Amino acid sequence: MPKFSANLTMLFNDVEFLDRFERAAKTGFKGVEYLFPYGWPKEELKERLNQHGLVQVLHNLPAGNWQAGERGIACLPGREGEFRDGVGIAIEYAKALGCSRLNCLVGKVPQGVPPEKIRQTLIDNLRFAAVALDKEGVQLLIEPLNDQDIPGFFLVRTKDALQLIQEVNHPNLYLQYDIYHMQIMEGNLTKTILSNLPRIKHIQLADLPGRHEPGTGEINFSHLFRVLDEARYEGWIGCEYIPIGKTEEGLKWIEPYLN
Repeated sequence: MPKFSANLTMLFNDVEFLDRFERAAKTGFKGVEYLFPYGWPKEELKERLNQHGLVQVLHNLPAGNWQAGERGIACLPGREGEFRDGVGIAIEYAKALGCSRLNCLVGKVPQGVPPEKIRQTLIDNLRFAAVALDKEGVQLLIEPLNDQDIPGFFLVRTKDALQLIQEVNHPNLYLQYDIYHMQIMEGNLTKTILSNLPRIKHIQLADLPGRHEPGTGEINFSHLFRVLDEARYEGWIGCEYIPIGKTEEGLKWIEPYLN
């Protein structure tokens, strides 16, 4: 049976962030994830997790100036020190929250920099992070994103992420597969997931168009969930979508899986 985590950055967003933990638990979720924990004290987040019996499934490494449009700094030459400091901060939060996997948003391609320098910077940074996280028993993930929502993002297809994993050449680097982003970029979801399941340590979902809840668009999620169950996928599936209305009103699709 697939297990689903509530992405608190996007779900239950009619209340303040710290109040979303309770809403997720009352709805039946056992795990939560969100983009970044760094705006809140570790102790306060841990208290919310414990209070509501929730597992911290995932969060991202620091990703630069998000408000200014940055979507990661791992591929940016000259920001290596900032990246490595961010790895240390992320590990502190992961250990405090009991989070066993961290995602690295690799960033947008910088202008005027030779492609080979960008790629080598990314490889070196990912290798550093993979080693540092491995020492703490935390898995490092990378995630391709679609280049329509995020123009210029460095990593946009599954095959490119797998090639990057091979070049980094460290066993503690895995794939985060986002169904929404990869339906836009390449389709063929079932075959791609099954072909790469050993490298996939986290999955996220949203339907399209619109990036809303399953059942509002073109993706056959019932089929995908059945395929993942039959393949004995043991990871979490993160619900990273924009609810059309109040989150609870759009959760009919998940009711069979929350008990």
